[in-house]
Amino acid sequence: MPAFVIVDVAIKDPEAYEAYKKLTPASIAAYKGKFLVRGGNSVVLEGDWEPGRVVVLQFPDAEHAKQWWNSEEYAPAKVIRQGAATTRMILVEGMG
Repeated sequence: MPAFVIVDVAIKDPEAYEAYKKLTPASIAAYKGKFLVRGGNSVVLEGDWEPGRVVVLQFPDAEHAKQWWNSEEYAPAKVIRQGAATTRMILVEGMG
């Protein structure tokens, strides 16, 4: 069953976040993941959510997503992101 990582990012340090963006794609690909959404325009249709930068990743399953998030490949990028932005991130399983 595919799994999706949904991220809402409030960027505090744009320069550092650019470094993060350069490091992340290879780590995602190493775990068979791909970007579905990467910071495009968003429109709130209902509720009071005020998203920043929205990113949606797809992995073959939840295990691949968890392995990526905990991986040595992603660790350097994660440290940069955690310093450069405030992030809300969830993992949700989809329909196969």
